[in-house]
Amino acid sequence: MIICAGDIEAFDFAIPIGIGLIESAINLNQIVQEKNPKEIVFVGSAGSYGEYEILDIIESCNASNIEHSLLNGDAYTPIENKIVSCETQIIVNSSNYITTSKSISKLYLEHKISLENMEFYSVVKVAQHFNIKVKGIFVVTNYCDEFAHEDFIKNHKKAMKMLEDYISEK
Repeated sequence: MIICAGDIEAFDFAIPIGIGLIESAINLNQIVQEKNPKEIVFVGSAGSYGEYEILDIIESCNASNIEHSLLNGDAYTPIENKIVSCETQIIVNSSNYITTSKSISKLYLEHKISLENMEFYSVVKVAQHFNIKVKGIFVVTNYCDEFAHEDFIKNHKKAMKMLEDYISEK
């Protein structure tokens, strides 16, 4: 089953699950219970902390839910905040906020986290709960820096076309 966030990241071949950690978790949970898929493939955009270039296409099945305050030593969490479900070393962080700081991006890289996408941690967590194979296919639209939003807007349309072509070739 192929899923996406929806809204400006909707595809004819994918089921939209909502934007952000909460909507995506609630909606995907319902969809999984109705459709009982064997595998979930999430497709969407990602921001790069600096390891990958704009318009790179990356596949991963590892996710984290780490907030800036944890990286700065200003917080802790009792929850499992990193899920490693395959051998790839690429970890995609999810938050309801977009990183716009190069210095924070460097901290993510120090923790071996390469990309960010708002929904992926929820997708992996739901898949883990139902014991379903999961992966994400992302196209990088921006770096996580002060130009993140402008670059996202500038590259989004081309990135979505590239992602669509990549999926149709698979």
